[in-house]
Amino acid sequence: MWVDPDSYHYLPIVILMAVGGIIGIVLLTANYFLGARVRENVKQHYDVYECGVPPVGNARQQFSVRYYVVGIVFLLFDVEVVFMYPWAIVYKKFLSQGSFILLQMVTFFVILLAGYFYLLGRRGLDWD
Repeated sequence: MWVDPDSYHYLPIVILMAVGGIIGIVLLTANYFLGARVRENVKQHYDVYECGVPPVGNARQQFSVRYYVVGIVFLLFDVEVVFMYPWAIVYKKFLSQGSFILLQMVTFFVILLAGYFYLLGRRGLDWD
């Protein structure tokens, strides 16, 4: 056989990627055939196409750096929480072998809280 029997547990991932690719191709093809045929270089009367809300002010305004800091911090803590999910799944299975898995998560959570309190102390989440 040309496929390793141990690699069959990757089959759902391959199927998911194939379905995602097929859906993407189908939607792009449907957009090509069913989409609007008017191709203009300039928007007619400067109408908004994307969301329907008329633009207000200059599009070149500057944003505060805090806006980006809050976004990065949100992503950081979001990824940290994603690491807690697999741990919660295998917690009972490995708890019978000792409490080391609980100590690992407590340490991880203490480091996460230390970063959060440091951020609060530096007023990293304030908008003003």
